[in-house]
Amino acid sequence: MDTGTVELLVVEDDPQDVDLIQQAMKAAMLTITLKAVPDGRQALAYLRREGPYSACRRPDAVLLDLNLPGPSGREILATIKQDAAIKEIPVLILTTSDAESDVATSYRLGANCYLTKPSHFTGYIQLVKQIEEFWFTIVRLPTWKP
Repeated sequence: MDTGTVELLVVEDDPQDVDLIQQAMKAAMLTITLKAVPDGRQALAYLRREGPYSACRRPDAVLLDLNLPGPSGREILATIKQDAAIKEIPVLILTTSDAESDVATSYRLGANCYLTKPSHFTGYIQLVKQIEEFWFTIVRLPTWKP
């Protein structure tokens, strides 16, 4: 997949974490288009292209934090994977939790992978490089219908 056309939706309520991901992508010289929303309700509206997101393109993948205000990341993951219109979009969990129960629950709910947030900036650079290489270079994703 040509990374110049790849779009990643980040669902993260901490603006500093979103900034870290953006800065890591710049440092890694990735050309992934990053879109961010701060909560699950906006994530679902974005994915379903409702309201202010009606003209947005469907992202190629979602980077989802588990600890969100309002509906938790777990609830959003379950909703995404039960919605026939959006369930095929890969959901990558990115969270601070390394608890086995969170890992198991995320996979049970349909997560495509589970990643723990790095503790330093160079870890974020490595993480975004690996996401780009695996999800947008090695893996073949379907072409989403408009």
